[in-house]
Amino acid sequence: MIRLLLVEDDANLRYIIQGGLEDMIGGYEIKDAANGVEGLKIWQGGKPDVIVSDIEMPVMDGYEMVKRIRETDTDTPILFSSGRVSPKDVVKGYELGVNNYLKKPFLPEELNAHVQALMKMSQKVPEKPVAPTNTTTVDEAIYRIGKNYTLDAEHATLKYASGSSRTLTVREAALLQMLCEKKGEVVKRETILEKLWGTEDDYFASRSLDVFVTKLRKLFAEDETVNIKTVKGVGLTLQEE
Repeated sequence: MIRLLLVEDDANLRYIIQGGLEDMIGGYEIKDAANGVEGLKIWQGGKPDVIVSDIEMPVMDGYEMVKRIRETDTDTPILFSSGRVSPKDVVKGYELGVNNYLKKPFLPEELNAHVQALMKMSQKVPEKPVAPTNTTTVDEAIYRIGKNYTLDAEHATLKYASGSSRTLTVREAALLQMLCEKKGEVVKRETILEKLWGTEDDYFASRSLDVFVTKLRKLFAEDETVNIKTVKGVGLTLQEE
């Protein structure tokens, strides 16, 4: 049973979505809210497995709600369901910490597919490489990046030579792991999207990937010897000097 928080100001749409999801095999336990303030109260009262939220709502919109949730909760998958599809709106959502978008109108079956994919990703432990040529041990997915960084992909942690560390999201760690496994080679964009987003050609997933790449680049911004390069029209490559 998936515990889902649905934040939507349209009462009719909430009813349709709730009814459709509750009929799905496996079932949903749904709590609903009409705006971001109500959504925050429900989230604080008991952490849901996944949050589905509209953007434009009275009292508090989806952006502000997600911003407040992400201040303390970086794990719960959040999906925006909205008619707003401009690049600016999409990028803003991903920068705040949204995991995916679903364009209105949609069928409950579509939402269920997106939720299932998010749940799978949030629970997934990055796969250990069969032949870990860039690992320090055979048993753990540990990758050296340049002279100053170590990626512990299994625990989604980037460790620094100074002794400090940074916790990554599961998807950030999985993306960086893919680049580490093919260090110096180009990893095709469609391969990344298929493995981490479950699609090869989706506007929202593609924009999400761009945001994730920007975030990873910032992690290495102070080290000119490590570079995540975009090969236009092909993919990404992790390079070390």
